[in-house]
Amino acid sequence: MKGIIGAIAGDIIGSPYEFNSIKTKDFELFDVNSVFTDDTVMTLAIAKWLCEDRNSKDVLIRNVKDFGNRYINAGYGRMFLNWLIQESPKPYGSWGNGSAMRVSPCAWVADSLEEAQKLAELSAIITHDHPEGVKGALATSDATYLARIGASKDEIKEHVEVQYGYDLNRTVDEIRPNYKFDVSCAGCVPESIICFLEAEDFEDTIRNAVSLGGDADTQAAIAGGIAGAYWDVPDDIVDESIVRLDDFLFETFLDFDSKLL
Repeated sequence: MKGIIGAIAGDIIGSPYEFNSIKTKDFELFDVNSVFTDDTVMTLAIAKWLCEDRNSKDVLIRNVKDFGNRYINAGYGRMFLNWLIQESPKPYGSWGNGSAMRVSPCAWVADSLEEAQKLAELSAIITHDHPEGVKGALATSDATYLARIGASKDEIKEHVEVQYGYDLNRTVDEIRPNYKFDVSCAGCVPESIICFLEAEDFEDTIRNAVSLGGDADTQAAIAGGIAGAYWDVPDDIVDESIVRLDDFLFETFLDFDSKLL
């Protein structure tokens, strides 16, 4: 199965290691602590917006607020929590990786790279209007869109490097030893893309992302979103992921999958 399930599965698999970093690829994919977090909630908020009216900023904000407040303890940052409770919320200059973790649905509904970029930018700027926040969303969406339409890894790598200036010429083994918790797009998105570029398949992508340590669930959501467009997500990983969604999130996932994919 392909689609936004890649980002959702990455989030759930990475969740036990967000604040309990590991530096190995040898771990159980799912256990009792494997749960959806803000990455999944916000990915599905974007999916809901795209189902309703992809051109409306007001509909986007309404859905992000609705999902965020439904799952107020999902793990948001302090500034986003403050944004959620405002009647007319404004962007707050964030350069954090929240813009990249939620963007994958944009790449799945777009009919062109240009449309994917337009949607990705809009999905980011309601909160993450700092240039680095927007860039992280765009790079992630571009990589996902290109993977979806059959681009090679070399083509994806070259595009992201030329368009966004990220250094993708490192290896996971080179990054891992000194990598620390980093919620910035600049310090998380290129590393997550590398985890995909170096992987052999979807599962290997997620293992790479978690093994870096750091913000494991978001890294795995970003990398998993790209990998879920490049490879099929194995059925057992799909099953273990969707069973961990509640009814509301599962129905949103199904609605997006049936309407737009």
